[in-house]
Amino acid sequence: MGDHFQTIVDLEASPQQAPRLAERVVEWLVAEGIVRAELVPDCVYGQPLGRMPGPDWQRAVAPQDARFGPGEGLAVYSERTVFHGGQGGPEAVSCPRCGVTTRLITDEWEDIDDAWAPFGTAISAWHETGEAPVDCPACTEAVPLPDWTWTDDYFAFAHLGFEFWNWPPFTEEFRTRISELLDGHRTAYVWGKL
Repeated sequence: MGDHFQTIVDLEASPQQAPRLAERVVEWLVAEGIVRAELVPDCVYGQPLGRMPGPDWQRAVAPQDARFGPGEGLAVYSERTVFHGGQGGPEAVSCPRCGVTTRLITDEWEDIDDAWAPFGTAISAWHETGEAPVDCPACTEAVPLPDWTWTDDYFAFAHLGFEFWNWPPFTEEFRTRISELLDGHRTAYVWGKL
């Protein structure tokens, strides 16, 4: 079956803004009873500490989904992070300059190595340095990696993200409220499974 996650990623927060905005969102989540204030061990995958669901966690999900309670907690990332959808990978990526979509896998779900190579290199570089342009195969423009659009929002490259483990799907209202708390920044919704 596996574990699944939903991550709300702030695509515009600078490294300097991320800790302050993270604190603001967590304070709101705690005040609303969606998560608990205390950091506890072993409640989020791959992180030493997280926040468990609060008594009013169902405020984040649709009523019909509230019958399935969250299994684990919330991990907050406030440093440069490559957020991804876990198992599998994106089918394609689109250039924001020319709009051309580049397929990354075949119809048989095998990687197209020539298409993936520049993105794989850029992902590693961005993780290390925070900068990584990728030349579009169609228009040849050098485009910053975070500006590309990934199928199903498989990747997001940012300095702030809120990763919830094994929760029911969030409502659009909940996701919008998080965006408002992030000074109206553009957000991505990365979901996946391990």
